[in-house]
Amino acid sequence: MHRFNQRIASALADRHEQGLYRTVSCLERGQDMSVQFREHSLLNFSSNDYLGLAQDPALIAAWQDGLSRYGAGSGASPLVTGFHSPHQYLQSQLADWLGFEQALLFSSGFSANQALLFALLQDGDHLLQDKLNHASLIEAGMLSPAAMRRFNHNDSSALSRLISRIPDTSPKLVVTEGVFSMDGDLSPLCDIARVCQQTGSMLAVDDAHGCGVLGESGRGSSDHAGIKPDILVVTFGKAFGLQGAAVLCSNDIAEYMIQFARHFIYSTAMPPAQAHALSKACDMIQRDNWRREKLAALGETLAVNLSPDVEVVDTQTPIKPLMVGSSERAVKFAEKLRQRGLWVSAIRPPTVPANSARLRITLTATHKDTEIRSLAQAINEVWHEE
Repeated sequence: MHRFNQRIASALADRHEQGLYRTVSCLERGQDMSVQFREHSLLNFSSNDYLGLAQDPALIAAWQDGLSRYGAGSGASPLVTGFHSPHQYLQSQLADWLGFEQALLFSSGFSANQALLFALLQDGDHLLQDKLNHASLIEAGMLSPAAMRRFNHNDSSALSRLISRIPDTSPKLVVTEGVFSMDGDLSPLCDIARVCQQTGSMLAVDDAHGCGVLGESGRGSSDHAGIKPDILVVTFGKAFGLQGAAVLCSNDIAEYMIQFARHFIYSTAMPPAQAHALSKACDMIQRDNWRREKLAALGETLAVNLSPDVEVVDTQTPIKPLMVGSSERAVKFAEKLRQRGLWVSAIRPPTVPANSARLRITLTATHKDTEIRSLAQAINEVWHEE
């Protein structure tokens, strides 16, 4: 056996033994928020499609229209022949809506985050990240030439202390998420922005889970907090109901990334039909305030129908973590809910810290009030069985 095979076999065996083995489930979408799994129809409470746009007929029609107009693929990277008029229009639309000079499009949030950090950071720079930032940000920081430090989650005082130990002459980049995807909590962006302003640090906010959900007309976490970061990353696989991402920034930073961001330079551009559909999603997000209002109402319905002892974290977002502790318990809890016709994913280490496994409940604007009540009843039953 090759040494690689030995290593792989050992690692897989360890994952099984630790109860952390991951599997890919093949699902079929049903009507509204149902999914088909092994011939069973289940209500889906694990989707990031917060505003319910992914299956909206208007958005589907926009993508079909884009395919008819622009074909299936872009055919090349943006700097060769892959950049088309729908890309240009979407970039301008995003920049105008979110209040930045420029926007650059990427095929995923992971690539956008890594492109940003790899391009900006050099030897001698300092990167300061919230400990619970997304894996794409943490990995990019570890692999970048900058010195990375991680501050305690949502602790602006800890951030300030870290920065105070760095020479004033060293470039400093602070990165946080607007909404943290596993806990559903908001970053204290006002406090963090104040620290950055006082210390001459650049601030970047990854608002993958806030844009579309929070702020005036869905502008996101920064608008909700009343601040404007130097750089904003938004992704299209959540509230936009599609796929991809954008980095919002100044003209100079955008031009710098066009020259030096390898993920942008060497990746095939997203299909122009997709950019066309994203423009429609952008319009719908701004126009359809009822979607955000419904999310808030559904969150209240869930809260009032859960037993007081059920440990669901109260958040201002559609992400409602049900804390269960051990990985084994999380898997069992998810299976019991599945037997009751509900799909709620168990989240285990290393995605979350040890002994903080949880069921990550997510609400969408296409859920019905009766479905939320059924979810609460099922959680209450399973919780009290243990």
